Amino acid sequence: MIELPSKTTYQEQIPTLLPRGDGHQFVFYGDACSGVPGAPHEQMFAAVNAVVRRLVPKPQFIIFPGDEISGLTPDANQLRAQWRHWLDREMGWLDRRSIPIWHSTGNHTTYDEMSEAVFREVLDLPRNGPAGQEGLSYWIRQGDLLVVFVHTLWTGLGGEGYVETAWLGEVLKTHTDARHALVVGHHPAFPVNGFAGPYQRQLAPEVATAFWDTLVDAGVCAYLCSHILAFDVQVHRGVLQICTAGAGTAHRMPEEFEYLHCVQMAFDAEGLRYQVLDVEGRVRETLSWPVLPAADDKMVKLLPGENPAPFQFPHGDKCIELRFSGQAAGAGETGVQTLLSTRRAGEMSAIWIGLRGEGQRLTAIIESSPGRSPHYWNGPQVEAGRSFDIHLMLHAGMGPGGIMFKLAADHGWSSMSAASPWGLERARFQDQWIVGHASGGSADRPFKGIGLTAFAAG
Repeated sequence: MIELPSKTTYQEQIPTLLPRGDGHQFVFYGDACSGVPGAPHEQMFAAVNAVVRRLVPKPQFIIFPGDEISGLTPDANQLRAQWRHWLDREMGWLDRRSIPIWHSTGNHTTYDEMSEAVFREVLDLPRNGPAGQEGLSYWIRQGDLLVVFVHTLWTGLGGEGYVETAWLGEVLKTHTDARHALVVGHHPAFPVNGFAGPYQRQLAPEVATAFWDTLVDAGVCAYLCSHILAFDVQVHRGVLQICTAGAGTAHRMPEEFEYLHCVQMAFDAEGLRYQVLDVEGRVRETLSWPVLPAADDKMVKLLPGENPAPFQFPHGDKCIELRFSGQAAGAGETGVQTLLSTRRAGEMSAIWIGLRGEGQRLTAIIESSPGRSPHYWNGPQVEAGRSFDIHLMLHAGMGPGGIMFKLAADHGWSSMSAASPWGLERARFQDQWIVGHASGGSADRPFKGIGLTAFAAG
């Protein structure tokens, strides 16, 4: 179904998120797959552009992480014609002298050596990339903001899913004075909505770890990507992965939860904020990052067994933080052990958090509605017989990426892995929280280690 806004909304101004003091604000959107006159994607891309044009004040610049046009043709002249239609007609409203637009490569636009050459020719981007990737990988500097664009399917490395990291590391090292650093590429490094597939849907496993290590080591704020037709945010070792692919492609994954959109972002000394806007101009999702851990004096101790819920479950850009410590059960434990579960009379547990299997893997299970199968979030294993200190952040505004963990206070947050298009925004509030077992019975999936303590803040 094609989503188009009502005509009455086209002229209404949309307030732009502005930096709190000095900073930057811009728009980030991708995957239009347009460039063909009269095709359905052209109409939908126009609807998203209409929202961008309503932002007041206007963005300082635009980041487009790939797949501007339909592409995927062996005919270079046809490819050029799509680019000319996209640049001159579909984006003809944009004054690129006052609002520059910066592009990354994509699988519809740079799928072989011919298309890479056309990409260089029509966009004329900076030529400061690594040897052989001039005009495909590059960096820009806007005051204290560094943005590095990487080519995640360079033919010289093997094509789709492959990305060079040595040059990226050198650029990041050279610009350590930048307060904010972003890296932009087409392919996600981590699965989105559970849609996994190395090389085709995400970066090749041979390079993904080194790529993410490079971002973490350099203190990059976020990796901006697209490719998977969704909006998604998750975090790994303190670095965000933000995926936008709603600029006009007709089919999304899955249709019930995803929508055409653009993302407007702001950076300042306090961090990153964004608002995700649909084609009606409505704010559908927001985030302010980083999320700071609660101070120790704000934590509420939860007693073993039943506790009245200490606060309502969060909504919007709100969080609950949980901390669990104790000693894990010994080697050979293969069952299910509860750290915390919620309950309301006559209902199944809406949220269960605990350890599962012989590896005692940290797991969260969320039931969105009675009678529907729950969804699972999986984290790290807890070492048998050893002390643990697990921090969990439950963020209702981050969708499936909003269930985050760290195993020590000085580690960065990481999203638990899931195959779900939704997160805590669909969790049901229940008025009892139970520590150490699941439903009030001492034999019901009890924790089998020693000295479990639990704290919460919200």
